[in-house]
Amino acid sequence: MKLSKISALLVLFPLLNYAQQSKPDTIIPVQNGVSSALAVYRAQVLSEVSYALKFTIPADKSELIPASEDLQFKLSDVSGGLQIDFKQKADRIQQVTVNGKQIPVSHSNEHLIIAAQYLSKGTNQIHVAFMAGSSSLNRNNDFLYTLLVPDRTRTVFPCFDQPDLKATFKLTLNVPGGWQAVANGPLKDSVTEANGSKTYRFSPSDKISTYLFSFVGGKFFHTQQQVKGRDINFYYRETDTAKLKSSINPVFNIQADAIQFMESYTQIKYPFQKFDCIGIPDFQYGGMEHVGAIQYKASTLFLDESAPQDQLIARSNLLSHETAHMWFGDLVTMRWFNDVWMKEVFANFMADKIGNITLKNNNYDLKFLTDHYPAAYGVDRTTGANPIRQQLDNLQDAGSMYGNIIYHKAPIMMRQLERLMGPEAFKDGLREYLKKYAYGNASWPDLIAILDARTPVDLQAWNKVWVNQPGRPLFSYQLKTSGQKIASLVINQKGEDGSNRVWPQYFEITLVYADHMEVLPVNMNQASVNLKIAQGKPAPAAVLFNSSGEGYGVFPVDKKSIDGLPLLKSSLSRASAYINLYENMLNGLAISPAGLLKFDEDALLKETEELNINILLDQLSSAFWRFTPRAQWNGQAPGIESALWQAMQQANTANVKKQLFKTYSSIALTPTAQDRLFEIWKKKQEPADIKLTEDDYIGLATTLAIRNYAGYQEILNEQLARIQNPDRKLRLQFLMPALSNNVAERDSFFETLKEAKNRSKEAWVTTALSYLHHPLRTEASEKYLPQSLNLLAEIQLTGDIFFPQSWLQSTFNWYQSPSAAATIRQFLANNPNYNPKLKAKILQSADNVFRAERLVK
Repeated sequence: MKLSKISALLVLFPLLNYAQQSKPDTIIPVQNGVSSALAVYRAQVLSEVSYALKFTIPADKSELIPASEDLQFKLSDVSGGLQIDFKQKADRIQQVTVNGKQIPVSHSNEHLIIAAQYLSKGTNQIHVAFMAGSSSLNRNNDFLYTLLVPDRTRTVFPCFDQPDLKATFKLTLNVPGGWQAVANGPLKDSVTEANGSKTYRFSPSDKISTYLFSFVGGKFFHTQQQVKGRDINFYYRETDTAKLKSSINPVFNIQADAIQFMESYTQIKYPFQKFDCIGIPDFQYGGMEHVGAIQYKASTLFLDESAPQDQLIARSNLLSHETAHMWFGDLVTMRWFNDVWMKEVFANFMADKIGNITLKNNNYDLKFLTDHYPAAYGVDRTTGANPIRQQLDNLQDAGSMYGNIIYHKAPIMMRQLERLMGPEAFKDGLREYLKKYAYGNASWPDLIAILDARTPVDLQAWNKVWVNQPGRPLFSYQLKTSGQKIASLVINQKGEDGSNRVWPQYFEITLVYADHMEVLPVNMNQASVNLKIAQGKPAPAAVLFNSSGEGYGVFPVDKKSIDGLPLLKSSLSRASAYINLYENMLNGLAISPAGLLKFDEDALLKETEELNINILLDQLSSAFWRFTPRAQWNGQAPGIESALWQAMQQANTANVKKQLFKTYSSIALTPTAQDRLFEIWKKKQEPADIKLTEDDYIGLATTLAIRNYAGYQEILNEQLARIQNPDRKLRLQFLMPALSNNVAERDSFFETLKEAKNRSKEAWVTTALSYLHHPLRTEASEKYLPQSLNLLAEIQLTGDIFFPQSWLQSTFNWYQSPSAAATIRQFLANNPNYNPKLKAKILQSADNVFRAERLVK
């Protein structure tokens, strides 16, 4: 242990406003949310917390939910009384009994207040009868599910809603007849009541944080398999028999493989009592790692047999990500939500490793690159970029900390750290971390102290730029030759914002010659590095930067090499080059939007790797809709449609054909293309080697509606009648006003979104917004922008953690007009004291709008 270095690191990595104090400060103001001061105090004086909860769920989702709880804990200091978090009105609390004595209800600023006189040192018991809050119970006509991260448990029942007060939960749930129920703990027993309802009693859960408490009830199908010696239960509502047939076994197998990998990597057996999972229709997230009852977005799990590779990868990543959370996040949990990124980075980091097992013929490096880099760059290039580790003063703001930086930049950072330390030292450090803090809580400084002891490298400067600051480097180089030999090759970096920061990292460059290529490693640990290994080598025809795809930043593009990029032998080098070319285009370097559009069209006819084709398709759509002048769309569309159709015809696999067909459908501006889509939809005649699902046919119907295709309303009505799955039917019914060609009807629909109750199905709302703000409709929908911005603060308070960002992205996504950019800037100018985290979300989501001002010519 290098004590002096560790001490310095602990100064560098403070717990922000969440630090342990030598003596509890008992004077804690009663304020909304859960302040860091309140959390610190309670963590010091409370221990051995347990909850016994009872909920009675009425068949009518509009009725209130009667509930009760018995809360038990040990208390070491009673002088300051106790605040119990409950974000409901006081009249929802019917009775409070403390240590056997009923007391007056005292509720203020989202807290149930227990005066010191009713408490005693040692064990205390509090009984509360109340009406449960419904805002985070996601109630539907015939099912419901809790989703309580990061601070929503307090909206349902009174609790100590902070991650470092772990507790056990014993649940009793009464649900309507015909419903099933799943919870964190194993089912103890169930009984059918005289009124036809059913009561489920669950054994106490493992010791978990409040945000991981969960239950699901409703009409679900159920299947169970024993895979690799483990019983796994799977609950779902999907009805597509083809998807069920091709998906059930992969879901079980991937979960089992992921558990097996995590047990081997961590040397810790699966740490909880059971492992069940539930597929939720239109779930707000990809998944949520509730102990014993993981919830997943059903559409990600249920794929047809011709699902493209990116969807198969997404499913594997999702299942592996949530499984990895059982160790990183659930077994060891961050002490405070400023370190929420820690559980997410390791879940993603491990999911990428697990993919090597669960996916056949998987190219780990390519998958890592395509999964993480475009998403991380999409935020880190903006003026609203946030660091990986952020400050958090109150838990009510924790939701705004989530985003692509913690999900995608953090794994890139962690991979660089693994390379810096070496895989074995890195793995040993993680094993020690998990064993030391098992069933407890830890912070980033706790982990860094363990890792630091295993490397001679000074991690202070590394951590400062990678973790505590936002942004990415911009690279340049100088190549000097003499007598057809390299005299010197100097690589430089500086902040994209113009700063002199240095991102210590490893990457590779490739010297391109007429008959071969030579890869050279680069240790970019300074602002300027003279690559001595290159000296004396033959002068190359071109230099390809970041050819291994591990470096992070904007790398220079040798213009002489652009046409040859699709011909590079390495699929990884091609992917890295495509991504870097796009980043250069956005910065006004190396290639124009029109040049990129032409490059992508040509490259699609040469590229053979499915993941790379997806990159090209995404870039083509972006270059066309975002950065091609609106007046040129109709002129450009025929050529793009033709190139896509040709590429589809010559593609070697059904997966690639389907991806090309989807992009073709998303462009489809010419009458020829639209007629072709209509015939496919009407006659259900799939293009050769392409299998279309019910979702795909719904997509074709909505595509035609947005284009005001003749008889579009009849198309939508017929499509609605075709749908077999009740959840998908309800979804399309909700979306139809947003698909209308009648502007007044769309205006009326947008007005309904101003009421929180009409935004409860967040996945439906963001899809509806994508229809309202489709590129073909932005001229008519730009008037929604000021109102959408005005709603943002309320959306943060009433919606789940990803909703503010998805609201903004679905709104701003395709605007390219200067007036749209001006509207956004004016809103920010008019609100100089706006919530800084929400302001950052606006700047992130509006980045392409601002870039379009400069690039659309």
